[in-house]
Amino acid sequence: MTLTPAKAVWPTLRVDSWSDTRDTLHMWTQIIGKLKMAGTPLVNHWWNVTFAVSARGLATGAIPVDGRLLDIEFDFVDHELVLRTSDGRRAMVALRPRTVADFYAELGHVLGRLDIVVDIEASPNEVDPAIPFAEDSTHHSYDGDAVTLFWQQLVQAERVFQFWRAGFAGKTSPVHVFWGSLDLACTRFSGRTAPLHPGGAPNCADWVMEEAYSRECASAGFWPGGAEGTFYAYAYPAPEGYSGRPAGPDGAEWDSTLGEFVLPYDVVRKSPDPDATLLHFLDATYAAAADLAHWDRKLLDVDPHRLDRRLHLDDTASL
Repeated sequence: MTLTPAKAVWPTLRVDSWSDTRDTLHMWTQIIGKLKMAGTPLVNHWWNVTFAVSARGLATGAIPVDGRLLDIEFDFVDHELVLRTSDGRRAMVALRPRTVADFYAELGHVLGRLDIVVDIEASPNEVDPAIPFAEDSTHHSYDGDAVTLFWQQLVQAERVFQFWRAGFAGKTSPVHVFWGSLDLACTRFSGRTAPLHPGGAPNCADWVMEEAYSRECASAGFWPGGAEGTFYAYAYPAPEGYSGRPAGPDGAEWDSTLGEFVLPYDVVRKSPDPDATLLHFLDATYAAAADLAHWDRKLLDVDPHRLDRRLHLDDTASL
């Protein structure tokens, strides 16, 4: 049985064909992500700062600002940044070839028209060099077609990660996009504390990573690097023998430089059943972490099809 829906399209997108656009978009997402971080209370592991993959692009969800709610969405269909407030106002910033400095300046004017004042640390994190947004004329590319394809990659990954998330009854993150490294991720937790993280991310305080990795976890995600993008999986702390465990489908391997299992996006895209190939990777790498670290899998693992099975039993009983 094929898991991949008939209408699912896993697009081709060479990273080297849009790397300048990717880096510009990354800086734009950092600006909007910092607005969300400034307006929302800290939720464990920084879950409050992330974006959700939406039917149009990437969305912040509700941000409390001065007694109102603000939401912001990168619309990768019409290529505009859309800002909406709970008092009925709406504004937009065009997504087009422009410098980060220009984007940042126009966003400031738009927020002013919406009577929104939010102070942010106006330089990026987790990158080097970290050029202040108001001074960044280095990043200025925007290929709308490439951005749409990247978003469609996220759409396909989002579907599969949502299903994978449903197979875990313990504490788990949403499927969400972190703007620090512009990656989609979902993380499972054992329920135990973790050793203090050593930090070390560029232009990022160590306490940021200490908060992110304060609990033992197994995480997986998708990052727009490598040839066409890369799926990854890691554990923190990594249990003894983790790197030597099988990582699932052909093409998956341990990357000793990253300290992660990796699976090239094009391996998934070209497989006869992309959904099944990606799920195999997610399940195998999680099992390696959970088994070696002695997680209580009988308690934590559940059947992601349990609702369908329940409904089927109810239908059968009514016959």
